[in-house]
Amino acid sequence: MDPSAHSSPALREQHTPEAIAARLASTDHSYVGDAILGAIDGTVTTFAIVAGATGAQLSPGIALVLGLANVLADGFSMAVSNYLRAKADLHVVEHARRVEESHIEKIPDGEREEIRQIFLRKGFEGRMLEEAVDVITRDRRRWVDTMLMEELGLRLDPPRPIRAATTTFIAFLVAGLVPLVPLILAHGFVVSAIATAATFFAIGAFKGITLRSGWVGGGLETLLIGGGAAALAYAVGHAMRGLAG
Repeated sequence: MDPSAHSSPALREQHTPEAIAARLASTDHSYVGDAILGAIDGTVTTFAIVAGATGAQLSPGIALVLGLANVLADGFSMAVSNYLRAKADLHVVEHARRVEESHIEKIPDGEREEIRQIFLRKGFEGRMLEEAVDVITRDRRRWVDTMLMEELGLRLDPPRPIRAATTTFIAFLVAGLVPLVPLILAHGFVVSAIATAATFFAIGAFKGITLRSGWVGGGLETLLIGGGAAALAYAVGHAMRGLAG
């Protein structure tokens, strides 16, 4: 029986020659991971402050001030860290490209042999191997790109530093404000906890959908992790409430 008979129409549509070509041609970095990381960290750290302040029996006003300061300062710090990380990744690729281009210029036979060894390990042999080496080394950019990916294990589409930082900061800010809005509206800690729990679950569900690992499991996992961090912060605040006075 034809295996394709068991595949869904949508799956077959994704594997037409045109769809495959378009997917392989798209090299834009996905910033979903930056958004998820920023959202989780923003929610966890901000609600941890709210929970710790509540456990220490501090006033909602103090919790609000501390939370707002955290959202702006920690969000900015995380965005800067992500910016520097993305910039470093970009510099690594650029430096490696210059090195490989220099090697090809100075020792082309040695670099050609590296391509041959790479494709030999992939199962190419004989005339097919030599044709593959010839095709790759015929184009200088394709040659360098192959060395970067296959020899050095680098991605050719590292994230753009500004976009990575902006995505992280916005996600951190939006998610981090959720635990604070109930305090601003004078609804108290319980409403803040409920809103935060819903946010944890929503972030995890979105992650599960994006990774196609199940939205329920993803939501519950993030909810448990965030809830555990909040419970720890509350316990520390409660244990040290005497110092707050």
